[in-house]
Amino acid sequence: MATPRPAPRWLRPTVDYGPLGVFFAAYCVYDILIATGAMLGATVVALSLSFILTRRVAVTTLVTSAMILVFGGLTLWLSDESYLKLQSTLINGGFSLLLFAAVAFGWPVLRALFGLAMPMSDDGWRILTLRFALFFAGMAAANEAIARLLPTALWVDWNVFGQTGVTLGFLALQWPLLNRHLLPAPAKAPRCVGRED
Repeated sequence: MATPRPAPRWLRPTVDYGPLGVFFAAYCVYDILIATGAMLGATVVALSLSFILTRRVAVTTLVTSAMILVFGGLTLWLSDESYLKLQSTLINGGFSLLLFAAVAFGWPVLRALFGLAMPMSDDGWRILTLRFALFFAGMAAANEAIARLLPTALWVDWNVFGQTGVTLGFLALQWPLLNRHLLPAPAKAPRCVGRED
């Protein structure tokens, strides 16, 4: 089994946003089908790069990428952009259902993902999980409404810029919660001092 390696700082944003950037650039020059094909190629490259450099791929990245490949592939195969639009609804809806189930059954999903970086109380994790569940449900509903009611060009803008901006805003609004429920860092053991005889 391959041993995980530390990831370069540029890798995560490249894997998360690189395929989306490629999609938008191709859409501006060509059309949504060519842009979808370019995004699928960029997704495969991003996953390969992550595995080559770190010997692992984050579970959330793997799930999201699999959905993009399946629904992007259906879009190309059937020449129907509605499948591409649907994948964003399903990804957000799936995350929402998972997190609602985590709240209901006490599964520490977010703690498992971020616990080392953000040591919080049980109440903090429960509230944060519920907030994320509601957020993803809202994002799924918003994507579905925009995909069905507005032109494709506006859906592309929402998919590339709108979702990213709303997500960053939502994350910024969670800082007061994190500050209230963060646990104090464990005290460091005193350093050994040489004994003089």
